[in-house]
Amino acid sequence: MNAALACLPGHSLDPPTEHLALGLHMLTMAENETDASDKEDHRSDEEIPSLDKDAGHPWPYLHSLFDCVGVKSDSFRMKCLLCTPKLVEIMAYKNSPSNLRKHVKRMHPESLAKYSALTSVKRKRAAETSTQVQSTLRNQWSIFPQGSLDKAVMKYIITGLQPFSLIEQESFKIFVKDLILNSRLMTRMKLRAMTIEAATKMKKALTDKMREVAHIATTTDCWTVRRRGFIGVTAHWINEDLNRCSVALACRQLKGSHTFDQIAAALNDIHTEYDIREKIMRTTTDSGSNFIKAFKVYAEESESASESEEQDDHTDEESGDDVEVENVDVADLLSQDDGMEFQLPRHQRCACHLINRIVMADALKARWNDTYKKVYRSAFSKCHALWNKCGRSTLAAETVEDACSLQLLRPNTTRWNSLFLAVERLLRILKDKGEVTIRNLCNDFKVSMFNPAELAFLGEYAIVMTPVAQATNILQAETNAQMGWLLPTITLLSVKLDRVKLQLKYCRPLVDALQEGIKTRFGTMAKDPELIAAAILLPKFRTTWTKEEATIKMGMDYIKQHIEQSSPSEQSRSSSSDDEDFFSPLQSSHSQESSKQLDAYLTCSADHMTVLKSYPAVCALSVKLNTPLPASAACERLFSIAGLVFAPRRARLNSKNFENQLLLRMNRKFLNW
Repeated sequence: MNAALACLPGHSLDPPTEHLALGLHMLTMAENETDASDKEDHRSDEEIPSLDKDAGHPWPYLHSLFDCVGVKSDSFRMKCLLCTPKLVEIMAYKNSPSNLRKHVKRMHPESLAKYSALTSVKRKRAAETSTQVQSTLRNQWSIFPQGSLDKAVMKYIITGLQPFSLIEQESFKIFVKDLILNSRLMTRMKLRAMTIEAATKMKKALTDKMREVAHIATTTDCWTVRRRGFIGVTAHWINEDLNRCSVALACRQLKGSHTFDQIAAALNDIHTEYDIREKIMRTTTDSGSNFIKAFKVYAEESESASESEEQDDHTDEESGDDVEVENVDVADLLSQDDGMEFQLPRHQRCACHLINRIVMADALKARWNDTYKKVYRSAFSKCHALWNKCGRSTLAAETVEDACSLQLLRPNTTRWNSLFLAVERLLRILKDKGEVTIRNLCNDFKVSMFNPAELAFLGEYAIVMTPVAQATNILQAETNAQMGWLLPTITLLSVKLDRVKLQLKYCRPLVDALQEGIKTRFGTMAKDPELIAAAILLPKFRTTWTKEEATIKMGMDYIKQHIEQSSPSEQSRSSSSDDEDFFSPLQSSHSQESSKQLDAYLTCSADHMTVLKSYPAVCALSVKLNTPLPASAACERLFSIAGLVFAPRRARLNSKNFENQLLLRMNRKFLNW
């Protein structure tokens, strides 16, 4: 059933097709039970006993001449009664008794007339066999366990993203009753209760699994749909095989304004619910002001600052000679927000969101160049005229498809790459169909034709934006992306932009604006020793992704320091100086071993992740630093599935039922169906 239902979220199937999928699943289960019973009988087809004359004869109208004594492969074993007392068996195909007629004609010609008289009656074996098979199936379905039926229906509704009201539809009830005689569908209330129970089991299994993991990363974002607001959270870690594991933790309704403190409270509750608050390395979000402030106030980075301020306050108070007692209202004191009400992990800004801001905001500075501004406006005004024409007129869209065998893509205002893809499609049509085709379309739509300068500008625009789009796709991946991909990707993006700049005539100001935006928005990350170390500890990059020696030194210093700090002997140090001196040879030995592993790793030429297993100390630190994700695209994928659950016709769906169904669908591998 998994294969049959896996396609349902992406396709809108009609009810009969959906019903057929469930029927096939239950039929398979019945066949498995039949196979099991057959194995217990230990009987082959040839050993099947004789069938009852009245109920099991394949051709009842011939039972005065032949008896059916068994079945072998695709034939019946028929005993000739005319040959008695001699035992003679004839093999007759299941779809025709012609072999029986041949036997009578050859061995008993005097009975051929009787045989013909019996077969002249219009009683077809097909009808009799159909009745027999239907009766057999009904007998099988009549003993189908009610619990198995309920689980099968719940699994179909959850994995198929179907509404709970499906079990109340008369057509679905009839379908199940046609499959299972005397079946009884559960009520919607019971289905809801089963879903809650399954969600509880799934969350427990997920919590137990994450309890075994040392380092976890999360992504989060807010989503508004059907006049309701939700916060989504996903969790990610790297398993023992160095593969990325991802799960959905929550898609919880947020009532009221999505302020920073409300977001912090929701995240803290979700982290506490799954008992992962102390394990989260970083939480990746977009650059929304509410998220930035939530982590600025409640995240780990703010703790050191608050502690230093508290120490300064205590020092000032203790330095005074006179101590003055002041009456303080305890209620007012407790109501004050000291910034420690919630505990959030370190914050990581989504790299894809930053790139989006670079292209949509920083790149506009290129228009300060008059030449660029002029050709930009003239070229894109004609592009938008074509796109709007195709988007508003079906006749225009059909004209484009007939002439180009492709449709023009219409960009939107929220995703910069939609503009790039639209330009790329236009250039593809220009390359495949020629300039004449574009000219004819412009004439049909009464749009001015592109001049050579504008076409050259669009070509350069695509060349410049291609590496930007590639970088976005790399960073927003989920399975094959680690935090260590961030800086090498951004560094290589800058290198590629510098290279293409040499061959440009119109779009050089665009490259300059993009480079300036990259430095502004990723400058702080480029100097983060932890992010540099994460890149060095990926076999794909090591130290080859940048030529800046200062950057590599910063990352190597971080690695050497933290490999030594992860020493078991470091955790067991005594406060006694004598103990430290006594165990110092052990600490030195571990440090030397870690350094040897690091040197061997850096000189190894293999670039696959499994090579890290040969260097345990390096592998442990690499997993820790590369657990976070550079982008929050995983949360957007969660919302994409959520949109299929929270369809327009289910606008009144209870928020808890919505979350349970969504999490069961996303984390179904953690539930033993």
